Amino acid sequence: MPPSARELLARLAPDFPARHVGEIYTDTTEFMSISAGDVIKLGERHFLVLRDEAERRFGLEDPKFWVKRCRNLETGGRNLLKLVFHESFPMTIGSMVVTCTRSPRKESRILDLVRGDPRFMQGETVLDTAGNPVRILEVVAGKRLDEKIEALEMPHQDYFHTLFPDVLARFIEACEAIAWLHERNEKHGDVRRDHLYVSYDTGRYVWIDFDYTFDFQESPFGLDLFGLGNIIQFLVGMGQHTTQSITPAQRELIEPEDCSIMFANRIVNLKKLFPYIPDALNNVLLRFSLGANVFYDATRDLIRDLTKAHDALDA
Repeated sequence: MPPSARELLARLAPDFPARHVGEIYTDTTEFMSISAGDVIKLGERHFLVLRDEAERRFGLEDPKFWVKRCRNLETGGRNLLKLVFHESFPMTIGSMVVTCTRSPRKESRILDLVRGDPRFMQGETVLDTAGNPVRILEVVAGKRLDEKIEALEMPHQDYFHTLFPDVLARFIEACEAIAWLHERNEKHGDVRRDHLYVSYDTGRYVWIDFDYTFDFQESPFGLDLFGLGNIIQFLVGMGQHTTQSITPAQRELIEPEDCSIMFANRIVNLKKLFPYIPDALNNVLLRFSLGANVFYDATRDLIRDLTKAHDALDA
């Protein structure tokens, strides 16, 4: 007879409070039933569930019940276990509608593709006893890029002339990673600023979360590109600037076409707020505005223009 969770934890995690010990799960289909104190058994490995993971966006915490933060009982290391959860929803960009779908098998494919590449989150997929592809992810040793930027306490002009050139160089490298995926006919699927981490050890930017895919008939990789556009707007602005957050005098300068095609209140034409932003860089931002007539179709085109903009900062 296999050991109970209590027997297992008494042997492999004697520090864990006995009153919180739950059950052992080999089938993760009903992930809502799995909580802190339970153990997920995958093959010969055991993972003690510590808590459900959550994302913090726009000041709100969004629980992700299908993602479990765990302790590997054999190694003592920390892992995230991503269980199978399907969803699909439409996203509107201007007059275009994109269908987004969460696909565990797509994420498994990306994890295999990027194995050993430090520009991406690392992990592997193991099937549970019900055949669900459970992704065992390494926790990225780093901090979210947007949180690092938002924590800066300095005037924008000082940031732009001292820190931003290196931030932009690192971001161009991150764009290269996305282009590398596209050249292999793969998408990241959920390019957002909170899905980009800064490694504590190397300072390299690291992409996480690959389980979304999208059907964008007008531009096969377009949603990834719009995501990159949102991030570069944030990095250039040292944060997000909206029509609600600026002064009345600044608001008089802003026209609807100065704002994002994805978020009508986000200001993209940042040169109107910070006149020292070079045209080469601001013109990249404008390609993601409501006033744009031409959008980026390829990540390599965005990288080309960002590189020219970076060179202009050094001139």
